[in-house]
Amino acid sequence: MRGEGPGYFATYLEQHSIAYRLIAIDAGDAVPRDVRNFSGLVFMGGPMSVNDDLPWIGQSLELIRDAVRSDVPLLGHCLGGQLMAKALGGKVGANRRKEIGWGQVRVEDNEVARSWLGEQPAFESFHWHGETFSIPPGGTRVLSNEHCVNQGFAIGKHLGLQCHVEMTEEMVRLWCENGRAEIEASSSSPAVQAPTEIVRNLEPRLAALHRVADRIYDRWREGLARG
Repeated sequence: MRGEGPGYFATYLEQHSIAYRLIAIDAGDAVPRDVRNFSGLVFMGGPMSVNDDLPWIGQSLELIRDAVRSDVPLLGHCLGGQLMAKALGGKVGANRRKEIGWGQVRVEDNEVARSWLGEQPAFESFHWHGETFSIPPGGTRVLSNEHCVNQGFAIGKHLGLQCHVEMTEEMVRLWCENGRAEIEASSSSPAVQAPTEIVRNLEPRLAALHRVADRIYDRWREGLARG
C-alpha cells in the first residue's frame, strides 16, 4: 500500500477539538455496523478498487447507505468518494487516463459547489487514481478537470471527492517512494508527473491545498450532530 491515512484531516479534527476514531481496515479493523454511534463518517483513500471482491467493501457500501438514511454527514477522499458514489447508485470504472501528481481542478458554476468551496473558480489539488466515479442519482457535480470529468459530487450534507485534499508532506514523499514503479509504468499519461515535479514547491502547494481542505471540512463539520 502507498501509505494512505487521514493525513491533514486528522490535523483539522485535532485543531478543532473534535474527537475521532480511526478505523484501519487494512490492519483488520471491522467495519462499524451501527451508524448511530457516529456523528459523521469520513472515508479515506486506498490502492484497491471498489469493484474488488473484498468482504469489507460491501459492508462499507451498506454503512454509507445507512448514513444517508440516518442523516449522518459523509465525506469521501478518492477511494472514499468512489465508495460513496457506488453505494448511492453511481458506477465506478477506469478513467480515460491515470492521474498522478498536481493538477488544476475547476469548481463548477452552481450553488451546491459554491456552498462547499466558496467563490474560488479553481484550485490545484493532488491526484493519484486510475478509476473514477459517475455522479450518483440526486448528486450534483461540484468539481472537474480536463483529465477526469467527475472530481467531486455533493448530495445534501455529503461530499465525495476524487482528488486528494488531505495530503501532507510526509504522505506525498511516501507515496512517491512507494509508488515509483506505478509512476514509471504510467509515464506515457499526460496527467502523470515525475516524482521530482510532484515534490517541487511542496510547502506552498500544500499550504494552498490545506486552505481549500479547511473550507470543505468546515462545511462538512456544519452537519455534525451536536451532542
